[in-house]
Amino acid sequence: MLQDNLLLIISLLLAVSMLSMLSEKLRISYPIFLVLAGLLISIIPGIPHLSLNPDMVFLIFLPPLLFEASWNTSWHEFLFFRRPIGMLAFGLVILTACVVAVISSMMIPGFTLALGFLLGGIISPPDAVAATSVLKELRIPKTVVTILEGESLVNDASSLIVFRVALASILTGQFVLWKAGVDFLLVSSLGVLTGLVIAHIIYAIYRFLPTTASIDTAISLISPYLMYITAEHFHYSGVLSVVSGGLFLSFRSADIFSYSSRLQVQGVWNTLAFLLNGVVFIMIGLQLPDIVSGLEGEYALSSAIGYGVVISAAAIVLRMLWVFPGAYMPRLLSKKVKKREQRPGWKSVFILGWSGMRGVVSLASALAIPFTLGGGGPFPHRNLILFITFTVILITLVLQGLSLPLLIRYLKIEVHENEAEQEQAIRLRLATSTLEYLQSEYTQEVSSIDAYARIKERYERMIEIASKKLAQEESEEDRSFGLPKYRKMLLDLVAVRRKELAKMHHEKEYTDRLIRKKQNELDLEEARLRR
Repeated sequence: MLQDNLLLIISLLLAVSMLSMLSEKLRISYPIFLVLAGLLISIIPGIPHLSLNPDMVFLIFLPPLLFEASWNTSWHEFLFFRRPIGMLAFGLVILTACVVAVISSMMIPGFTLALGFLLGGIISPPDAVAATSVLKELRIPKTVVTILEGESLVNDASSLIVFRVALASILTGQFVLWKAGVDFLLVSSLGVLTGLVIAHIIYAIYRFLPTTASIDTAISLISPYLMYITAEHFHYSGVLSVVSGGLFLSFRSADIFSYSSRLQVQGVWNTLAFLLNGVVFIMIGLQLPDIVSGLEGEYALSSAIGYGVVISAAAIVLRMLWVFPGAYMPRLLSKKVKKREQRPGWKSVFILGWSGMRGVVSLASALAIPFTLGGGGPFPHRNLILFITFTVILITLVLQGLSLPLLIRYLKIEVHENEAEQEQAIRLRLATSTLEYLQSEYTQEVSSIDAYARIKERYERMIEIASKKLAQEESEEDRSFGLPKYRKMLLDLVAVRRKELAKMHHEKEYTDRLIRKKQNELDLEEARLRR
């Protein structure tokens, strides 16, 4: 019944929130914790089995997750690291699919090469959410995180195209390598073109029609589904359509959104992405009983586990063997690459190789395998493919995810980032341009009105502090001043005002609308101070 399904969905969302809070308390990456929690929940007697329509898996989960990831990706950084991203997202994905196809067809009785490519396409893309959630609290070079995020954007598309080509060959009984390559290029390029066309239309709506923050948010939620469904309707890559369109709109967001729209859109998308990722990761664990029961009569559980372990090991080792030549060989072969890119340290390359945890896309791909072939017969080895996928996700998430923090601490990676210096440089330029504007446009007011003069003095102090920090010549007065203590004082003042505002709310002397307005102002001020 509809109400039972709704209750199950709401319960899942609540479980995701509660378990994520517990993972924060235990300091365990939430994707790892949710997979293990889902596994434990699934063996509790009386828990209803979660059954998903394979056709709906991609449609519900992939478009918003891909759009959110592309929205938060820096276009400039994506272009700058396009070589390592491309080598991982295309080269490694295709190599992994080929190696898995050969190993699985040789190892599993009755497993054809086409089924092997299907399995390879499913388990080849690492999951950026799993990796970045593990790495976010650790001090590592930003380059590693940037490449991982960029890789996950493109490798989802490349792996799903491999998946689609292999699935079509199984359903039709034909597999021609050169035709598969042509289909790959055609589906990819037309998918990108579709996404860009729709993104330009949406950009024109944002740019030239009157909108509000709520309308902007609603259109941003509709956009990924529009891009995905349109591309899939014409049998192009819906994934690349969403990624390309999301990157374009993200790049143009400063031109089309007001400050209120940006705040609202970002808040809504952060919440939506968190819930969708959480639901998928907990579903990975909840699916296991049905997957195991589906193996009965076809394969011994021990054999299926053995297949999963071997393929997991192959995927991990292959990535480690790929990243080191990929990091250093181009520098030896191309002077342009050597001049353009800094030489990466072996420790950073090792962490990049060890961050190949599988997750959302692999599960969605596996669940999207149809139950039957075109003629009505059962899809061959479907339950085994699901079980191997689950095993790969579980091994990579738990083994690599839990060991990553220990490896980073053991390797003692040195991080030489200049973000603090860049931040001071940005602050200096903003303050300088503001001061110049005040002096040229409000000359009389600055000299005669105290409020204007205080604003001018404020920006003069900002310029002085930023200049000293850039030159690393802080005086004794600056050190005694204590910026952290000063920031704490400002946060204390926010807390005092918040407490007084709460008292006003209980006294009911002022309208709720004004109270909420002042509460929002305090929230924005606290966010700025804590950032």
